[in-house]
Amino acid sequence: MMHILVVDDQALNRILLQRLLTQEGYTVSLAYNGVAALKILSQTPIDIVLLDVVMPIMDGFETAKIIKQRFNDIHLPIIFITALDDHASFERCLAVGGDDFIQKPFEKVILHAKIKAHCRTRELSKKANQQKILLEEHQNQREREYEIIEHIFNNSLENQDQFKTHLDFNLSPATMFNGDMFLVAQSPIGNLYCMLGDFTGHGLAAAIGALPASRVFYTMVKKGMAVHDIARELNLLLYNLLPGHMFCAATIIELSASGKSISAWLGGLPDTYLIDKQGNLKKTLESQHMALGILNNQEFEHEVIHFEINEQTRLVLATDGIIETTNKQGVFFSEQRFIETLKMNPMISSENIVNSVNQFADGTKQQDDISIVLLNCLPLSVKPEPREAFSKLAFNMSLSLDSKQIKNSDPVYDLVNILSSISGLKAHRANVFLLLSEAYNNALDHGVLKLDSQLKAQDDGFFKYYELRAKKLAELSHAKLSIEVSYCPDSLSLYFTICDSGCGYTHHQDTLFDDAAEFGRGLSLLGEIAQRVTYNSSGNQVEMCYKLS
Repeated sequence: MMHILVVDDQALNRILLQRLLTQEGYTVSLAYNGVAALKILSQTPIDIVLLDVVMPIMDGFETAKIIKQRFNDIHLPIIFITALDDHASFERCLAVGGDDFIQKPFEKVILHAKIKAHCRTRELSKKANQQKILLEEHQNQREREYEIIEHIFNNSLENQDQFKTHLDFNLSPATMFNGDMFLVAQSPIGNLYCMLGDFTGHGLAAAIGALPASRVFYTMVKKGMAVHDIARELNLLLYNLLPGHMFCAATIIELSASGKSISAWLGGLPDTYLIDKQGNLKKTLESQHMALGILNNQEFEHEVIHFEINEQTRLVLATDGIIETTNKQGVFFSEQRFIETLKMNPMISSENIVNSVNQFADGTKQQDDISIVLLNCLPLSVKPEPREAFSKLAFNMSLSLDSKQIKNSDPVYDLVNILSSISGLKAHRANVFLLLSEAYNNALDHGVLKLDSQLKAQDDGFFKYYELRAKKLAELSHAKLSIEVSYCPDSLSLYFTICDSGCGYTHHQDTLFDDAAEFGRGLSLLGEIAQRVTYNSSGNQVEMCYKLS
């Protein structure tokens, strides 16, 4: 039952009100002035205060003001009891915190009606306060859990600050947790791997996939796995882990230790740009594949592109949060504005870019995570680490493929798996894959299928090129391709010979990455990785020597 405090300097009024209220079942406390009332309020939970205006020592106006200041956690109704009947007094009663008033002499019906009305208000305030306390406890618990999760996330995303010369990046989440993920690691032979990923949505639900994905990424880079291996393993993980409506758009990059070549798997993120140090656009790399976690292992496309770069080159990766940022007029930041932003300053920083995006947004609430990565294509130092001992057994293996096998198999992937199982060779898996895939694809595309790389320079050139490639491959008959691999433990060398049944092609004319090229799969990449690359006179056989030491 409600507890009511009656404050009046007249004993008769106190006794009368006490009798009227106790008859209705209320608990009643009495005070003869404001000082006594405050003392009772500090010691006893009170639900409603009936307060006289004119009292000695501390009157009702002053008492009401102090009550509202001190006891404001839960609404405490104050009903003034007064013989005053002028409007000025009524206004002052309300101004100092009074919620209602009753005039003397008391009318029983009006008194009980007003008490019941303010009892309901008090009950609602109590419930609201209880909910507030529960929400605060929930919020505090949530913040503690978020702090723990954030600590785990920060510890799991290692190495991000170890390559400051090579990397300039900025990740700006739309909420506490970032649905964008940036991973960096260096392989045993010194190649630098970077992955920028964008999970569906944002916040904790989107970020949850970052933990297992980062473990797979770091483990595979430490083993020296190739970009296509990492992409395939991450896709399998996320396909099995994430619900059907979630996926991870990603770009996975491998920069060679020499800083002269890049391998990239591009799956669902906006265009990647190659720029010079002045910010001028040199090459646009469009997404080649669907995002990670959508296709099953049999459907997954693991093809990687390779291209040459130099020390003047910067690689620009970004999630769609940048180009899809809108201003107050609903206009997108857009790809074109992004490209123009890159030219604002020489060696523009990621911070400058994000500031430009925020300035464009002009106070519009950030709707998505915003991430930008600038990779400076410079040589890397290789940290000496204990490596697996090289096998002391020499070996030779050869494959001979006919038209049917060329159409239906991936000999490079199988060969790389075999070679990686040999002691000491696993750390070189990425380079071995690049050598074999580049030489094999050039032999198939240009020697057997007689495709012209210049087609890639046209509008939608890559699409037209691979459409024609698929058509010619389906029609292929009476073709041969052979691959021979030898390992010499004395010189710690791998020797590769790839020969095709085609008429040969002029390898010197294969276009390298330069200011005009729209493609960059130059055979000179082989020379950048292998110690020696030689061709026969007809151009249908290539021999390569790769040093493991």
